[in-house]
Amino acid sequence: QVQLVQSGGGTVQPGGSLRLSCAASGSIRDIGTMGWYRQAPSKQRELVASVTSGGRTNITDSVKGRATISRDNAKNTVYLQMNSLKAEDTAVYSCNAWIATWRNGASYYWGQGTQVTVSS
Repeated sequence: QVQLVQSGGGTVQPGGSLRLSCAASGSIRDIGTMGWYRQAPSKQRELVASVTSGGRTNITDSVKGRATISRDNAKNTVYLQMNSLKAEDTAVYSCNAWIATWRNGASYYWGQGTQVTVSS
């Protein structure tokens, strides 16, 4: 059994910052690319940022310069630091990871999702 457990999020004022964390646990043999997605009301889910096992990152244009993704391979954890938050960053943020397990092959796994609201 593999789980991705998220922490962080909540309500932040415009211009503020937050950090999201996502820790993988379970019968993990290897973890590939980890990423963060978000979905705002009435909008499609979009990739915010991703990071490969080697540390190569990809940041979507709408948050470039304001977001940093990082991972701690020893802790099987991925982080998303977002600064200068705007109202349009309001969404449910979910982490995602490609995980190879010892018993059930490899698959994408999702965190439980966390609401981020940017509001004064």
